[in-house]
Amino acid sequence: MDELPIGRRVSYWRNRRKMSQQVFADRLGKSKSWVDKVERGVRRLDKFSVVYEIADVLQLDVQLLLGKDPERRPDSMNCIDQIEVAEIRSALERYDQISAFFYAAPEPPPIAEMRKAALHAWQTWEHGRYGVLARALPKLLRDAQAADTAYAHSDDSREAAHLLGQVYQLASSVLRKLGELDLSWLAADRSIAVSQRAGDQLLAGVATTRVANALRALGRHRAALEVNVNIANRLCPTPGETADDQLSVYGFLLLQGAMAASCIGDSATMRDLLTAAQDAAAGLGGDKNHYWTSFGPTNVLVHRAAAAVELGEGGLAIAIHDGLDPGAFNAMLPERRAHHYLDMARGFAQVGDVERAGEMLLEGDLLAPAEIRCRPIAHEVLSDVLRRTRGTPTAALAELAEQMGVGV
Repeated sequence: MDELPIGRRVSYWRNRRKMSQQVFADRLGKSKSWVDKVERGVRRLDKFSVVYEIADVLQLDVQLLLGKDPERRPDSMNCIDQIEVAEIRSALERYDQISAFFYAAPEPPPIAEMRKAALHAWQTWEHGRYGVLARALPKLLRDAQAADTAYAHSDDSREAAHLLGQVYQLASSVLRKLGELDLSWLAADRSIAVSQRAGDQLLAGVATTRVANALRALGRHRAALEVNVNIANRLCPTPGETADDQLSVYGFLLLQGAMAASCIGDSATMRDLLTAAQDAAAGLGGDKNHYWTSFGPTNVLVHRAAAAVELGEGGLAIAIHDGLDPGAFNAMLPERRAHHYLDMARGFAQVGDVERAGEMLLEGDLLAPAEIRCRPIAHEVLSDVLRRTRGTPTAALAELAEQMGVGV
């Protein structure tokens, strides 16, 4: 792409947007013949104003038309590349509600269609298919933003805002997993504002955990702790009168607060928050997935192990892992289980059992490959395991390392 003339670039992105030359011409206010000549290089694009207009119609960062394309990095899972990151950034930077005052808003998908798309995206996330979700995000974001703008003054306004809040949360979560931390924070911050507009305290509560997780990934652990605890206190349940969904979101906030506390070495606060989360899980009576939290007794134990790893207490994490009920653990969603295996790989490495650490990485890879192959921290753990392995690593681990491009 970086060697192509600008007309060929326009053609490439128009086709990628599944837009005919006629539709593209209509949106630009030009003729089909004009578009054809531009794409064939017969007509030059020598006005920046026209280039910016083309980029806007294509919903694209103008640098992808003018400058060098970001390089695609080789990746066995094709998790995400910098062209896709640029597309997501472009979608996140859109301000459709403001633009709607000056231009005709894009045609939104029906609410029922958006609801179905959001559900499918959640399922993709819960099965750890991060690359698939990342590639779907630009269109999903644009559609949800268009729906939120178009239905702002209708009976569907709150649901449209609710769906956009969900999409922002999904974007934040997957971008954090893939190491795009600034974009993750931006999407999380957007999710809070939209969730408040949707009038749903619980959606806003879950959005808070996305913001806190983005802050934690950026190293701002104390800020993450404070925001989780503050909102958890506001959602603190009333004994005997709390619905399961509120209890789940409250408990989820406590778990994320505990993780933030562990990152700053505040073990006392961490234990208090985990105990409160355990009480909430007991009140729930089992493992649920209200508001996509996967909250329940098993997830509390999984977070206890993860928090122990953050504190460097690998032995405690292993004891918790060994005590998990196999049936309850296997009933958890693939993303949660694979994430736990990655945590346990770190835990086993902490106690010097690099063989078991490697086994944990392989277990996670079998369950949800993107959790291991797409996450920067997994690459770090695998490199550490290889470096500390005496002799030759197992064939399976060596193959995984080769596929991930990880060396000692």
